[in-house]
Formats: sequence, C-alpha cells, structure tokens
Amino acid sequence: MQHPASAARRAAHATAPARAALRFLPALLLGPAMLAAQETPRPRADSVAGARADSARRLEGMVVRAIRGGETAPVAQTTITRTSIAARHFGQEPALLLQQAAPSLTAHTETGTPWGYGYVRLRGVDQTRLNITLDGVPLNDMEDQVLYFANFADLLGGVQSVQVQRGVGTSSNGTAGFAGSVNLESRPAAGRARGGGAALQWGSFGAQRLSLEGQTGTSARGFSAFARASALRTNGFRDHSGLHGRSALVNGAWVGARDVVKLTVLAGLFADTLSYVGATPAQLAQNRRFNPLAPDERDRFGQQMVALGWSRALASGATVNTTVYRNSALGNYDWFDLPDRYRFNLQHQWYGVTSTAEREWGGVRVQGGVNANRYWRAHRGYLQPATALYDNRGHKGDASGFAKLAVARGRAEWFLDVQGRWARFRYQPDEGAQVASRAVDWAFLNPKAGVSVALRPGVRAFASYGSTGREPARSDLFAGEDDLNAGNEDAIGDLRRVRPERVGDLELGLSAAGARGTVAVTAYRMDFRNDIARIGAPTAAGIIPRRNVGRSVRQGVELEGAWTPVPRVTVAGHAAWSDNRIAQFVDSSRGAPRLLRNVAPMLTPRFITVHRVTVRPAARLETGVEGRYQSRAFLDNTSSPDRVLPDYYTLDATVRWALAGGRHALVVRGQNLGNTQKYGSGAVSSSGRARYFILPPRAVYVTAELGF
Repeated sequence: MQHPASAARRAAHATAPARAALRFLPALLLGPAMLAAQETPRPRADSVAGARADSARRLEGMVVRAIRGGETAPVAQTTITRTSIAARHFGQEPALLLQQAAPSLTAHTETGTPWGYGYVRLRGVDQTRLNITLDGVPLNDMEDQVLYFANFADLLGGVQSVQVQRGVGTSSNGTAGFAGSVNLESRPAAGRARGGGAALQWGSFGAQRLSLEGQTGTSARGFSAFARASALRTNGFRDHSGLHGRSALVNGAWVGARDVVKLTVLAGLFADTLSYVGATPAQLAQNRRFNPLAPDERDRFGQQMVALGWSRALASGATVNTTVYRNSALGNYDWFDLPDRYRFNLQHQWYGVTSTAEREWGGVRVQGGVNANRYWRAHRGYLQPATALYDNRGHKGDASGFAKLAVARGRAEWFLDVQGRWARFRYQPDEGAQVASRAVDWAFLNPKAGVSVALRPGVRAFASYGSTGREPARSDLFAGEDDLNAGNEDAIGDLRRVRPERVGDLELGLSAAGARGTVAVTAYRMDFRNDIARIGAPTAAGIIPRRNVGRSVRQGVELEGAWTPVPRVTVAGHAAWSDNRIAQFVDSSRGAPRLLRNVAPMLTPRFITVHRVTVRPAARLETGVEGRYQSRAFLDNTSSPDRVLPDYYTLDATVRWALAGGRHALVVRGQNLGNTQKYGSGAVSSSGRARYFILPPRAVYVTAELGF
C-alpha cells in the first residue's frame, strides 16, 4: 500500500536519503530488540491513542505488507478481502474458494465434496511450487514444499485477506514462490470492537459444521484477543470417504504507544477414510461413487503453528518486526497392498525467525527482511500390526534475505526486488539401510525489477521481469520413495540426479477503475529451465519419478473485473487463456524410450473462466449465481488423446437473508446445480490407466450465522 508523504515532509527529507538509508540498515540487521535501547521517547498527549490506532491498522500487519505487492506493485496479483471471503466461504477447502476468486487457478478434492484433501495449481503449476504464508510465517513443509490445507479445517474462517500473486511475484519467506504465492493474513486481534459470532451448517452427504468466534476489544492497558474454533464432518460422496476436522486460531496482542507484541496459535486435527486414488471411467460407469481404496485405509494428522512477534515504530519513521515461530505435525496414513497392510508415520518440527523493516521518505520506500529455518522430519514405515520396516530422517536448513526498493518519480513508480536464498538437505538413513548419510545444498539469487505508471486518473500500466530458482523436493530426489536403502539406491541415484529448476517471468499489465467498475488485464510469458516434471519410467514400486525436461514455456493472458450497470446489480468474473509447451524430452512412461517434442504440460487447461452475477433485490436480501468453465487438459506430459481431462461447466447459486439489522443471517448455497458428470482432476497410474476425481455433484448447504 502507498503511504505518500506530505509536501512538508518531502521537503524536509529531500536532502537526506543517504542519512535515512543509514538509519534503515541497522533496523533490518538488528531488529526491534536491539534498537529499543537506541530510542529516545518523546511523549505527547495524543501519542497513546494515535499509536494504538496506527498499530491496529499498520504495525500488526507490517510483515504481511512487506511480502505482499502493494496496489501499485508491477506484479499480477489478486487480493481477496474479508468481505469477499465471507460471501463465498462455507467451510470448503481453500483451494476451491481461491479458484473461483482469482484467475489461472484450478483445484479439486478427493472426496467428491467441497471438503477433504484439496489440491491447487496456478498457471498449471502444482502447489509444491507455490509459496504459502500466514502473517509472513512460512507454511510449506520444508522437505516436500507443500501445505495440505485440510490439516487446518475451515481455515479461511479465521482469515482477514488472501493475496494470490501469479508468476514469480515479490520476495517472500520460506520455500520458493516459483510460479506464484498465496499469502494469508489472519483476522486481527487489535483495533476491533468486542463481540463474536457462531455458524451452524447442514448440507448434503451428511455435511455438518459448527464454528464459534469472539474478540475482546482493546482494554485500557492495550490488551486484545481474537479466537475462533471450528469443527466439521461429512460422509463424503465417494464410497467410504468420510472425514472430520477440527481447528482453532487464537490471536492475542498488546498494543503500546509504538509497539505491538502479538501471539498467534493455529492448530488443527484432521482424520478421514482415504480416497486419494481416482477411479477409471469403467469403474465410474458402474458406480459413480467408486473408491478403489479399502474402507479401513485411514489417515489422521495434527498440525500446529505458534508465532510470537514484536513490531515497533521508530522515531525515524521506520517500522521493524521480529517474529519467532514453530511449526510441527504428526500423523499416520495407511496403504494396503493385499495381503500386506502398511502404516506410515510422519513427524516434523521446524523453528524459524524472520525480521522485517521498512522506511518511507520523499517518494522512496525501502523494505527488507531476513528469514531462517531449521527443520527435521521423521519417516517411519510399519508392516501392520507391529513390524518396523524403517525409521529415517530428513534435515533441512533454509536462510534467505530480501531488499525491496520503490521510487516514485512523476507518474511512474520504479521497483527493484532482490532475494538471496540458501538451502541444505541432509538425509539420515535407517540404521539397517546399508547406505551412507548424504547431503546436498543449493544457492539462489532471485532478482526482480519493474515499473508501474499512472497513465491517467484510475488507469495504471505495469511491466516487470523476474527470475527465481527452486531446489527439488525430497520426493523428486528419491523418485517418490519414502526410504533410501541398499535395495533402491542404484535406481534412485545421487541426490544431484534432479537439478534445480529456474524460471524467467515477464509480466505486462493494465488496470482501470471507475465509478461503476474495475478491470485488469495481464499478459505473461514464463520461460522454465530444467523444469522438473513427471516423465520417467515407473519404478519397481510403481511410482513415476520426476526428472528435468530442459526447457518449457507458459504464456497467456488473464482478465478480471467487476461492473455495476445499475444499483444493486454487480457482474464480475475472471478469465485466463494460455499456450503452454514443453520443448522436448525423452519419455519412458509407455515402455521403450521415445522423443517427444512441443507437448502440453499436464493438467494445464488452455482456457478458464468464472463469471458471477449478484443481485440485491432488497436491503437484507442478496442472491448470486456463479458459473465456471474449464477447457480440457491432459493427464500427463505426453499430450496423448487417451489421457485427457475433459472440459466441464458448473453453476452454483447463493441466497443470503440478513436478519436483526445484519447481525444474523440465513445462507443457502447450491453447488453444481446442473449436476455436471465430469471430473475435477485425474492422473495416469503406473499401469497406464487414466483415473479421475469426480466433480462434487449437486448439493445444498444451509448455514445459520449468528452475531453477538
């Protein structure tokens, strides 16, 4: 966001940018704890009230602001506000809400309902390549670089806003934002009035959801808190795909004249009967609910995140923050290869610290940050009921730093963003594996630059170019295996078998805002080098490994906008068209190696559109209809006509009736009203058969929202 200085402030600092930069540097390197001793308090009569109000708006969210693109940043971005989240949210997987709210996203769940394990792709690139944060704290698992939102059921109920950046975007914390980022901002603790609410929901396929939330308001001594707890369950649409999830989010803050100390606790527990394998068309023709996994193959995981941050506004005008955090998870999942029954256990912990500073003067804004993590995860396998097969560990360290500069001159604002990042993975094998411990490290320099120009009031254009590198995930290094031992060491090879991948991203954009609406269009070209893709021959365990393919290109145009032609009627939506090609690679998935050229990457539709009409016929009544079309895509990287994900169209509707002056509401949602018999996603098994995950069928969900 822009916070332009007054003319007087610009004049006062016009000759002092070097002096201000020198004040900024120790703020970044030392953090608020070291700088507090350097401050000389200058009390004023209105300082406490003014600083607390500023803290509620600014200090509590400064880490989010540092990693996000501001409104004028030259990146392709969509910010989903709390109002938009509340209008769309009914406990569904965040991936499903995001694909309706922002361009170029595709998503699906396993269960045949909007709940359960969900997966998201951005511009056709899978979620292991998306950087995901909450209040600036990394959420991606460090080894496999993925976050399963299902571990935090009903997560978006506790989120204030979400920004989706497409392309390399701006520098963030944690794993690489290789194709984009999803940064979440939690509901604030400070600056809110006392109150709360509850939601009770019932729906198709045994869906039930209960959530409770409340906030204390800010006390005379500056303390405040927000808390939310949620529980949901469903029988699932697919056979034996039921689940239940619970989660809680607590934000507590103390706001002083120049300080905010904030504690965030996020915890979730999720259990389900597994349905992660798709069904063949023949199986679905016999039984639309078919689930090839056994009724007693189960999954149970718990995950927690705790973060403690201190933000301080300095007398110089700079703001600084230091946050320490811990993320942990523990759980089991089953895999049956009859007559053998296996259970796998995963447990991870990581600790990290991030420090961020920003300063603005005379049309210049400087932001910087550092982040470091230490991570370990244990992988354990058992032959049920109690035979231990292996117990290995992965250790990973990650350190990064970024500096961002924005300079406003006339109608133009110039941006420079540079990040350096280092990561190291060390494998500690099982004692009986008969292989040695091994390690590999990577270093990346990720520069981005661009310009944003105000062509006229309400009309802005931007251009940017950025480059980012990403290391392979553990599953890439181990060809999908969970344990490295003497039996598979030769097949998997050295940890450098899969090389880091890199992307160069050119983005061009134009946006306009007027009294009746907004519109934005983005054109992009992403050139990948050493793209890591599923192209190998199946392993002995039936896993198709990932390998480098050399060069690939993703390019397209994205459009989003909203229009109010008459009062109480809004037409909105987004669309994306793309052309995506892998230059060439040697494919072994069908037996004998063959050279493929100019093929489409898997699960990357050429055209996607979402369109919504909202009508408010009365002050307390709102209705909306939303449609989504997604063109066909391929299930693997061979462009084979027998491995196709067909196109589909779905139509949803919502009716919201507000009661008691808006404090209560009754919401009815209808999903897939046309009962489209198509698929949300799919995959090709090691045997070469196409398997599909069905779209959630026609369903109705009724929610009673109560405010107090």
